Amino acid sequence: MARLPRLDLADRLHLVIQRGRAGHPVFVDDDDRRRFLGALLDSTRECAVAVHAYVLMDDQVLILATPGDAGGLARFMQAVGRRYVKAFNHRHGRQGSLWEGRYRATVVDPADHLLPCILLVEQAPVRAGLVTRPSDWPWSSAAHHAGHKADAIVTEHPAYWQLGNTPFEREARHLRESAAPMADREIQRLLGAAQRGWPVGTDAFLQTLAPTVARPLSPRPRGRPRQSI
Repeated sequence: MARLPRLDLADRLHLVIQRGRAGHPVFVDDDDRRRFLGALLDSTRECAVAVHAYVLMDDQVLILATPGDAGGLARFMQAVGRRYVKAFNHRHGRQGSLWEGRYRATVVDPADHLLPCILLVEQAPVRAGLVTRPSDWPWSSAAHHAGHKADAIVTEHPAYWQLGNTPFEREARHLRESAAPMADREIQRLLGAAQRGWPVGTDAFLQTLAPTVARPLSPRPRGRPRQSI
């Protein structure tokens, strides 16, 4: 089957995965991570993309973001790569692509999946055994959502305000939710959707996307269609 065009829609929540080439590290040390965060911040401003959550792992980056216009997510990821990869290659004496081909992404319904996607992103270091709490990992948005620091990269999605009427209430709710590990099935469902480019949401949500998307929004049933008798 031909590769599906990536979804890149204005004012829609996107879950993004960018992996290192052949599983190689994309961050060697903390200086690399600081450089990437600088590239991320500059690119949000250049491309009018709101980042709602992120995490830097040794061999990949997960981002939850909303572009301000169609095609904005692609420009944003290109801008981040342009700023970061050249500096990384120069610093470590290497050449060529750093990333494993194109980034993977899909659109997510924020009404039901904003918080699960934030937790998916921010719990990655816990799942990898690097820390015991998401907010202990300094290279993610978790400390911001826990109220430990203000992160200039992060813009709260409007749906995030439903977690509480005050910042304190939202932080407390976020901490409670992030303390419980996500079910493996939910993790694989969300990551698999981003990997394959299938939107995540109800049938009603998919119907709202259909007028602006010239490609299938869900997998077709497997096997031959049944013949009428």
